[in-house]
Amino acid sequence: MGKEAGSWWSWLLKPCLPNSTVATIWSIFEWLFTFTKQILCFSFAHQSLFEGDVMIANETDIENVFLCYPLRPDSCPSAHRLTVLKVVMYVFMLLMILTTVFGNLLIIISISHFKQLQSPTHLIVQSLAACDCLLGSLVMPYSMVRSVEGCWYLGDVVCKVHSSLDMTFSISSILHLSLIAIDRYWAICDPLRYRMRVTNNTVTVFITFTWLFSFVYSFSVVFTGVNNVGGLEELILQISCFGGCVLFFNKEWGLICALFVFLIPGTIMSSLYMSIFNVVKKHVKVLSEKVSVAPTVGSNCQTSSQRESKAAKTLAIVMGVFYLCWLPFFTATAIDPFLNFVTPVDVFDALVWFGYFNSTCNPLIYGFFYPRFQKAFKILISTYICGISKSHTLTFQ
Repeated sequence: MGKEAGSWWSWLLKPCLPNSTVATIWSIFEWLFTFTKQILCFSFAHQSLFEGDVMIANETDIENVFLCYPLRPDSCPSAHRLTVLKVVMYVFMLLMILTTVFGNLLIIISISHFKQLQSPTHLIVQSLAACDCLLGSLVMPYSMVRSVEGCWYLGDVVCKVHSSLDMTFSISSILHLSLIAIDRYWAICDPLRYRMRVTNNTVTVFITFTWLFSFVYSFSVVFTGVNNVGGLEELILQISCFGGCVLFFNKEWGLICALFVFLIPGTIMSSLYMSIFNVVKKHVKVLSEKVSVAPTVGSNCQTSSQRESKAAKTLAIVMGVFYLCWLPFFTATAIDPFLNFVTPVDVFDALVWFGYFNSTCNPLIYGFFYPRFQKAFKILISTYICGISKSHTLTFQ
């Protein structure tokens, strides 16, 4: 992470951001990279160091080798995995993190770079990308070490901050998807009043509310501990240990979380997208009839029909990915407290990463299925990374 990497980064952001801002952003990402690397190195070195100490202190006490802090009697057990499995998990999760961070970063830069993409709709998309990018850079690297090693090495306070940020970015990402659904519904189902209703100021208000709600809700729940009361105190005392970072939800808060964070936004999104799909279906039918009645205008109508059909398919993909990623996690969150938390830790970790995967998929969906972003990505990559093109404008049909 040196001057060469920083040069193309500065060149890429120079058209849309001041030099001081570019330097600040680059410094933040350089710090994140260095800090993440130190955490990974610390986790490996920490485990090797304490395993050696334990073997010297007591060669017959094999069980202590698999503790997060072998010299502490109150230590949590570490995950006992084959080295090959750990390497595979680290590689897979690192690829997922890099795709999440740089994919969403490409979305942010594309919208900032090209004026053709600076609309109220894309303002929501840019905020969603910022949310997913922060999740990938501030949350996922530390969740990766915890998931693979089975230990948390950063203390209780950082654990609470990490859990709060995890909830903040995840909830904000889901709510942003709901905002996009509302925006698309008004644009397609009520286009005449869309420009009056949806302005940059209106969108900014909703985005600000989304971020504030996610932040206040998450930090208040975690730091007040309301999710741990109501019968969980005894259970938490029994299983609490040094080197763990697990967020529990009692029956009430498990249902509240699933209801307000997933079920209600998901129902709104499903209803709106079904309405959009029906409207698009009617439009396609009308356009098909025009083609058969007036062949002279057939090519234009056919192009519009194909465009609207593709838009409907893209909406179906967005909804499918959303439910695939988040439904298992929130189902477990709502049901597990009623089953005395029988879900194994590794299974719950896998469900968390399924949820993270939604933030990984979002830039891929826009990159593969939205022509405007496809063109923007090609121009940015070819110009500033490959040095092939010099174009700074987008042209659309």
